[in-house]
Amino acid sequence: MPLLRPAAPVTLDAVELRVLHIPLVSPFTTSFGTETVREVIVVAAETTDDVGWGEVVTQSEPSYSSEYTQGAWDVLTRFLAPALLERRTVAPEAVGGILDRVVGHRMAKAGLELALIDAALRAEGRSFAHYLGAEKTRVPSGVSVGIQRDPAALVDTVGGYLDEGYVRIKIKIKPGRDVDDTAAVREAYGAIPLQVDANSAYTLADADTLQQLDAFDLLLIEQPLQEDDLVDHATLAKRLTTPVCLDESIVSDKAAADALALGSAAILNIKAGRVGGYLEALAIHDRALAAGVPVWCGGMLETGIGRAANAALAALPGFTLPGDISASARFYDRDIVTEPAVLDDGHARVPTGPGLGIEIDAAALEGFTVRRERITR
Repeated sequence: MPLLRPAAPVTLDAVELRVLHIPLVSPFTTSFGTETVREVIVVAAETTDDVGWGEVVTQSEPSYSSEYTQGAWDVLTRFLAPALLERRTVAPEAVGGILDRVVGHRMAKAGLELALIDAALRAEGRSFAHYLGAEKTRVPSGVSVGIQRDPAALVDTVGGYLDEGYVRIKIKIKPGRDVDDTAAVREAYGAIPLQVDANSAYTLADADTLQQLDAFDLLLIEQPLQEDDLVDHATLAKRLTTPVCLDESIVSDKAAADALALGSAAILNIKAGRVGGYLEALAIHDRALAAGVPVWCGGMLETGIGRAANAALAALPGFTLPGDISASARFYDRDIVTEPAVLDDGHARVPTGPGLGIEIDAAALEGFTVRRERITR
């Protein structure tokens, strides 16, 4: 079991928040809508020794989650950042406890926590991967493919990603765009590692349709039912031979424990933003590893900040399935880091530099910024 290597406390002088609008290279369509521009909050934690960076993975609307950009901005500026600035000297591992008095808002908390961790580790000259106890220097990269115009277009799009070297394909599905799309990809590309993601688009009444997906030898079906339907997921899991993986349902280590106890999932998708931060993600990983349950690292169209952090997380031993840690070019013509993530033989490199191991492209950051606020004591 990997052991966290705690960081020294930092003295926090200010928190700067920015909302960025970064154009996507192509529209990204899921069961809950289409994005053409990624709206994201970037957090800079200014300490006496260094500046640390974090990313709040909310979207512009509360569709994937109840959290969204303006709500996160409000809670960050009015409650979360002031709570840490009031303490001034903060150990990164204490951030979660300090922010506990604010209910929910896990994505906002995660971005702030990551910025503090990055600042502390930069000051120590230590990498985030070392901090978490990562064991790999590179991680296999899967790609998430949005719903396309029709099955033929989906097959063409998947083919392009296979040519780029991605070792696992995930396709988004929704009612009416499920069995035929999956069949088309499986027929076109044979025994490639393939999984589907429903983003909560179905109910238990759709079990017969979901059972048809068993014919395609999928790695998993991700989040078929609503996020609070742990009991229904357990019922559905008994009807399927395809393993059920939970995403939106896993909002904390406690939720993961409940899902495993109920038999609601055989695999867990861990997204640090969704669960409240990388330390909570580490706790879920440790629980799953002890239980022999596979986990993988999900993606939220992160910039190079979150992409670097996800690569380090996915380098932990329990991450036995390829994650959504794609190259930056999968989503962005220009990232906000000086060395965007790239693939090498279907794998992403785990950064080894101090902190997250990235440097910010100041011109890109400035060019994409649409709102900014600096918060001090």
